[in-house]
Amino acid sequence: MNKNKMIALTVGVILIGLDFIFLKSNPNLMYFLAVLIVLISLVPFVANVAFESKKQKEKEARFLEFARDLVENVKSGTPINKAIVNLKDRDYGSLTVHVQKLINQLALGIPLTTGLSNFASDSKSKVISRVVGLIAEAERSGGEIEHILDSVAESINQIEILKKQQQSAVYSLIVQGYIIFLVFILIVLVLQYYILPMTTGLGGGFTDLNSDIKINANPEDFSSSLLWLLVVQSLFAGVVIGKISEGNIKDGLKHSFILVSITLLISLGAKVFLG
Repeated sequence: MNKNKMIALTVGVILIGLDFIFLKSNPNLMYFLAVLIVLISLVPFVANVAFESKKQKEKEARFLEFARDLVENVKSGTPINKAIVNLKDRDYGSLTVHVQKLINQLALGIPLTTGLSNFASDSKSKVISRVVGLIAEAERSGGEIEHILDSVAESINQIEILKKQQQSAVYSLIVQGYIIFLVFILIVLVLQYYILPMTTGLGGGFTDLNSDIKINANPEDFSSSLLWLLVVQSLFAGVVIGKISEGNIKDGLKHSFILVSITLLISLGAKVFLG
């Protein structure tokens, strides 16, 4: 929780209170504006998740540059500790702060393996952790560190290429997922506002053959069920889209938020203008 998030939540609570006070005579509009305020208030939180995810991907991409620069220094005959210190003036974007911390630790006499372990832990990246583990193990075993670093850099490069190919391949699937979901919302709205109202005058209900009890079918009850159906569908559809496109369920949260927002705004907006 930072200052911007606290301000967004505070303003959101105040606006919702005013909404329920001044628009209680028009429930449809009141609920529509309340949901809109809640969604806007949640934007900083969702944006923060998306920003952290983007930052993490940038770290992994910049780590490839760091590994390549380290390989060049080690191949020239420089010990790996000194090679890392030589990179103190390089800019690696969001990874720079972790590189500088590693350099400071080495300057204080902290062992390389410990510094690399802290570097991997601070980066919070599985890819970096695996690579750093290999480098630390090679340093402990006394192997040809330059060849291992070269192989590591090539491996990271292949991983980045595969990620880009995956994103390119599934982009059309993401677009199709959004289009299919919008069509699904349209079908539900047609069912809710045109087909269900036509059934209200067809006998006023139906009869249970086992008990001979007449049950009244209220279209409004079906409308609430359809709304929850859309919300649940949008929530899990976003998670699936994120998993397919990014390989991480956490990245699906932004898609879930977008789809849930579209669902609520369209459904409640339709009640305001069509209900």
